[in-house]
Amino acid sequence: MASTAPGHAETAGIATTPRIDFITIDENITLRRMVSRVGNPNGTVLFLHGFPETLAVWTKITETLGAQYEVHAFDWPGYGQSSRPSPERFSYSPRDYAKVLKAYIDRSGVDRSNLVIYASDIGSLPALLLALDEPTVAQKIIVGDFAPFNRPHWMYESLQNLKAEPTATPTRAYMNKTGDEILANVYRRGLAPENQFDLSSEVQSDMKDSWQRDGVTTANAFASYYAHFTRDQDYLEANLFRLKTPIKVIWGERDIFIKPEMGKEFADRTRSQFAVLKGIGHFPHLQDPARTVDEVRQAFAD
Repeated sequence: MASTAPGHAETAGIATTPRIDFITIDENITLRRMVSRVGNPNGTVLFLHGFPETLAVWTKITETLGAQYEVHAFDWPGYGQSSRPSPERFSYSPRDYAKVLKAYIDRSGVDRSNLVIYASDIGSLPALLLALDEPTVAQKIIVGDFAPFNRPHWMYESLQNLKAEPTATPTRAYMNKTGDEILANVYRRGLAPENQFDLSSEVQSDMKDSWQRDGVTTANAFASYYAHFTRDQDYLEANLFRLKTPIKVIWGERDIFIKPEMGKEFADRTRSQFAVLKGIGHFPHLQDPARTVDEVRQAFAD
């Protein structure tokens, strides 16, 4: 059961302060989540973060959208303050994340008929895997800056190395060793000096404070995701014909981690809208949050 913060009210047309609480998914997984509710919302938005983020990256966007929409975000298992079971109990794979996503939507009572899912990076493939089996999971899914297909040549070298041994284990070890540097600089990479930006102290602190919990680091969870990545990418590609949920693909022009060519192939093969964001890197919602707000509003207008 989800815990409810006292004093949380719903008022027509007035955004409430986003509430942070926890919701139990199963015997292994409890998720930290953020929810903002308003009376008579125009729809519901569910934000799915990437590596090495937490739900804190959505706070300001949630506050902006909260006057019109019900807004949800949660920490993936292995991130933030959500559960970090051992790999023997939970694989951290895209397929398992898709099951977590389904359970969250069901247990939260989200209205699927008027839902937009906005997924970035590692959040995108689970959303699409769920949509294969449940085309009505959302009114629209916005995905971006992720790897839908097994195309290592369009991926950053360290990401290529995580996909299989013998390079996966030393790459995981290096990521754990350099966690502070990753958190400080990953969102800057590939950007021209004039496009550099800083994260708020709240976001930086939340990511840093939750890098390691219960013996599992965020890097370990990410590496475990990649250990199953090729299998789940291949499954999506083989079943693209089953993907019926409306999709929009957005991509940072300056994304050095996963090249825009990956997004274009996916958009072409699924006949989806495709937008390349000029001057933007791998984290559009951090670099240009106003554009993210506009994308969500446009998704409902469409």
